Amino acid sequence: MRFFTKRIDTIAAIEAFNSAKPFPHVVFDNLLDGDVLSTLVHKYPSVEEKKWWQYDNPLERKFAFNDLSQLDVGFREFFDEANSPEVVAQLGRLTGLQNLVPDHTLNGGGLHQIKPGGKLDVHEDYNIHRPMKAFRKVNMIVYLNQNWQANYGGELQLWDADMTHCVEKVAPVFNRVVIFRTDMKANHGHPDPLTCPEGMTRKCLATYYYVPMTNE
Repeated sequence: MRFFTKRIDTIAAIEAFNSAKPFPHVVFDNLLDGDVLSTLVHKYPSVEEKKWWQYDNPLERKFAFNDLSQLDVGFREFFDEANSPEVVAQLGRLTGLQNLVPDHTLNGGGLHQIKPGGKLDVHEDYNIHRPMKAFRKVNMIVYLNQNWQANYGGELQLWDADMTHCVEKVAPVFNRVVIFRTDMKANHGHPDPLTCPEGMTRKCLATYYYVPMTNE
């Protein structure tokens, strides 16, 4: 495997995932090959280079892009690996969901990018992929932000089920991977506007995994 250099489904990771609050999740640092991942950072398109999906409303200000045919082949290779039988099987063991299936269309996933001043209010994700006839169960987020400073903000915030307070914050630093269940009152987001310098953005790669409806 080119990108993933460590296993996701170690005993320690499974224990951390199942015991995590406010909902099952685990954070990995340096799970991926840093040198290979750096090549994607250098080839990551700006919002001016491509026709990104733009979300600009009171709840969110962000950009998304999932047409891999317009990008360097390295992005296709990453998502092919993230959605490969080997990685999906490891995710299944980590989460206890043995019937996970990937979404090769990257519906809602792919490349996400946020400019200074952008945000994403705390929310629960959509949970049905109608074309796949499947329920969304797991998110995997890979952060690509080199030299990210704490004062830039942009932490992924994990909130309790009643939305009364933030339980955990995860800084979006380079080669940090967050995997979490999305179907267990998984309130998350980064509601505070970014304060990184102009010309810098918060970048990540997002893949989502599902369970077919017939297996529920």
